[in-house]
Formats: sequence, structure tokens, C-alpha cells
Amino acid sequence: MQPFRPLIPAARRALQETGRLIIVALGSSTTAGSGASAEDKSYPFVLQSELRRRLPGAEVRVLNKGVGGQSAYDMLRRMDNDVIDEKPSVVIWQTVVNDAIRDIGEDRLAKILRKGIAKARAAGIDMILMDLPWLPREGRYPHFDEYRAVLARTAEQQGVPLFPRYAMMKGWSRSKQFTEQELVGMDGLHLVDAGYRCLASRLADGIVAAVGDVPIQVIGRPASLGE
Repeated sequence: MQPFRPLIPAARRALQETGRLIIVALGSSTTAGSGASAEDKSYPFVLQSELRRRLPGAEVRVLNKGVGGQSAYDMLRRMDNDVIDEKPSVVIWQTVVNDAIRDIGEDRLAKILRKGIAKARAAGIDMILMDLPWLPREGRYPHFDEYRAVLARTAEQQGVPLFPRYAMMKGWSRSKQFTEQELVGMDGLHLVDAGYRCLASRLADGIVAAVGDVPIQVIGRPASLGE
């Protein structure tokens, strides 16, 4: 699998000009942290910790705006308040699982995704879409692959980076690095602590690779992120 390295020019610019990196994690139960043993085991919390460790000169905040059970349309409706009003550089949009389960219609989903992307773009916010998870028993959801394809196609058409969660999780399972129970909980749907930690670490890899060569503004003076 190719390394994930998103194009996030607004994040690069914010670090260079202000020394700040604000990220909104918008999503449903995966973002909220369902299946994690504690709040600080959720992927947004771990991502914030990883980015603060790897970008020591930067002021980093990752805001968790996950609401379990929500559809893409539910998230689109709260994008103004929960994303744009927070003035982030980046929004990571984790969605589509509930739409696939409910089979809302592929054309409708694509339209909702395009509207959300346009909202973020108009506000000058970089967007990263998150692929659906690999599930040990995804056969329970007959439209899963079709909706994954809609997400991937829309991301490609709109020029939005897609974080390859499905391929990543499937690779972990095949490598026997984790048991299925260490990646996905008893419900067969939600991640547990090890899965969230690895997901956040891989996201951090990509974000740092994308911004790591930018001079960062630290207390009135430029400094390299590597200092």
C-alpha cells in the first residue's frame, strides 16, 4: 500500500504563518470513539497526542465532533457550526458507513459528499475523507462495496485525499499483527483501542509527511518543524 500523504495546503500555510494546526474530526461513532475503553483512546485524542509529539514547535488541537449513528446528511447539516465556525485548517470527514447500512441511494450520497466538500473548500479548509472500515463480517451489509466505491469516486473527482482505512485494516488482519478482536470489537463494527491507536498513528504519518518541511512560526520567529 502506498504511503498516505495528503495535499493540505491550508495546514501548511497555517503552520508557517501562525504556528497553529487546528483539525476537526467530523464523523459518526468511529470518530466519537465507540468501542474505545476511555475518551483518551479515541482516534482524535490519539491523533492530537501524536501530532503534538511529532510537531513540537506547533500548537496542535484536534476537535472531536463525532456523533454516533449519524449519516452523511446529518453531518452536512452541522458542518457550519461544528467545522467552519471552529476555523480549522483541516477537517477529517469519516462518514458513509451508516448510509451504506441504510441504503440511502448512491446518487444521493454522492450529492451530499460534494456539498460537504464544497462547503469546506469555500471556507478555505483542507478536507481529508476517510475510507470505510474493513469489517470481518461486512457481508452483513449487502451494499457496503457499492457505497465504498461512491466515496472513492467522489474523492477522486473532487480532488480530495482519501485516507485508506479499508486497505490498512485489511492489511493488518492479513499480517496477523493483530487478531480480529484486537481491531474490531464484539459488535463486529467498531474499533477498539489498538485499532484506534494505529489509525491515528497512520493519519499522523500522513499529515506530518505533508507539512513536515514547512518552516513553522514559533513565538514570533520562524523555526523548522524538525527542531
